[in-house]
Amino acid sequence: MPHNDRSKNVTQGVQRSANRAMYYAMGYKKEDFDKPMIGVANGHSTITPCNSGLQKLADAAVEAIKGANANAQLFGTPTISDGIGMGTEGMKYSLVSREVIADSIETCVMGQWMDGVVVIGGCDKNMPGGMMALARTNVPGIYVYGGTVKAGHYKGQDLNIVSAFEAVGQFSAGNLSQEDFEQIEQRCIPGSGSCGGMYTANTMSSSFEALGMSLMYSSTQANPDDEKVVSTAEAARVLVEAVKKGIKPRDIITRKSIENAVACIMATGGSTNAVLHYLAIAHAADVEWTIDDYERMRRKVPVICDMKPSGKYLAVDLHRAGGIPQVLKILLDAGLLHGDCMTITGRTMADELAHVPSTPRADQDVIRSIDKALYPQGHLAILKGNLSPEGCVAKITGLKNPSITGPARVFDSEDEAMAAIMARAIKAGDVVVIRYEGPKGGPGMREMLSPTSALIGQGLGESVGLITDGRFSGGTWGMVVGHVAPEAAVGGPIALIQEGDSVTIDAHKLLLQLNVSDEELARRRAAWTPRAPRYTRGVLAKFAKLASTASKGAVTDGSLDL
Repeated sequence: MPHNDRSKNVTQGVQRSANRAMYYAMGYKKEDFDKPMIGVANGHSTITPCNSGLQKLADAAVEAIKGANANAQLFGTPTISDGIGMGTEGMKYSLVSREVIADSIETCVMGQWMDGVVVIGGCDKNMPGGMMALARTNVPGIYVYGGTVKAGHYKGQDLNIVSAFEAVGQFSAGNLSQEDFEQIEQRCIPGSGSCGGMYTANTMSSSFEALGMSLMYSSTQANPDDEKVVSTAEAARVLVEAVKKGIKPRDIITRKSIENAVACIMATGGSTNAVLHYLAIAHAADVEWTIDDYERMRRKVPVICDMKPSGKYLAVDLHRAGGIPQVLKILLDAGLLHGDCMTITGRTMADELAHVPSTPRADQDVIRSIDKALYPQGHLAILKGNLSPEGCVAKITGLKNPSITGPARVFDSEDEAMAAIMARAIKAGDVVVIRYEGPKGGPGMREMLSPTSALIGQGLGESVGLITDGRFSGGTWGMVVGHVAPEAAVGGPIALIQEGDSVTIDAHKLLLQLNVSDEELARRRAAWTPRAPRYTRGVLAKFAKLASTASKGAVTDGSLDL
């Protein structure tokens, strides 16, 4: 069996015989043992609409692998639905699932000595988890995104998952009827596919095209459409060729290709979660990449796509307008993309984009030219200051006034903050602080889509600030700052804020500041004591023990010196 160099370690005939016997039991023939063994990591589940349409893609991949004279080895990977877990204790498992997915794929690929792997996923953490596994194993691999969902409709308005969360705030404020609230809930997601805006799933899938680890045009296709099945089959065939050519993930995932991916994220207005996830992917690929690199990229890459949550359009609109290849070609021509990076096809990025027009079509306004950019610089800013010396992440586009100074309204969990918001206890000018929700403190860095959406629904999206050591959904917008590090659970400055303290968020100055004297902060720090872990058993306890700081990706294999 051609298991790369690893097969050289298997020298005893009795072992070979036992191996073959196991395959014979699954219907293999003697001649099959001269073919590559290609894994298909299948994220299909009925847990979430993001993954409920993946089985047809896995089936297409299996058939294409067989057609390319290779053996397909299908295995499952878990998923968590962020949309279902949002606002609940279950959301703590979301980021944890990224590590579980990476571990499960690594375990199967390395444990069974596979020659290559097609990773198929849908919901948010499927993408970084799968890519981390590909980088760790360094076995030829390709990522197949399950595809986006199409828009829902009600009373002439397009809907998506964030519509349901914002409707909660509108309903609580008395601005939405019971019937309209229920209709939005029932109609916002019309079928299978991942959340439709440039939220985390579409952000990560789009960036994988720029990274070179997915096929061109594949990231903005809708799951229900036939082209998604066709693209998956082609991806499987490309992967078999990559195995033959010996093209491995670390040949593709380099510092330059990560710059390409981040340039794409900035240009499309992507999710704050991409900061965390590319720190983790770079770590898995052993590529030097820090949180400060995002600010370097932000300063030179404009936002050229008008995408939700802060803009107008969904991923299906971006696809019709020319997709990610059109975005990448504009960046390439502007000198903002490395055209010499290798892709999974064996061709360079410049080769892949050679047929794409240099200017976007005139009959659309989803994708802009550089000279007509929505914003001259990127939207994901890294803020620092005495509240976040390691850095934190803010999405600064789409705001009328990206700075606020106000009194802190302090909550030690998302649940406490949400209760106050729903009770209408938060007023314009307040700065909401949600802490002890970081990688170790949560544990798991819950996303704050429920509180931010409720604030927006109450009309406070532009006038209330929110900072947290947790995360935000890709669907979040507003004066929000996440990934504050060090986190509260390890005694970071966010743990020292008191109710009513003056807090400044200033995107212009890249500043997150607690307006309290150094002497007072020192007094508070001396009085602070760590809290007991919220979990002492199971996967959450393990994550809390192992997770690195958010400024290093919240990875669990960063340092095992316990």
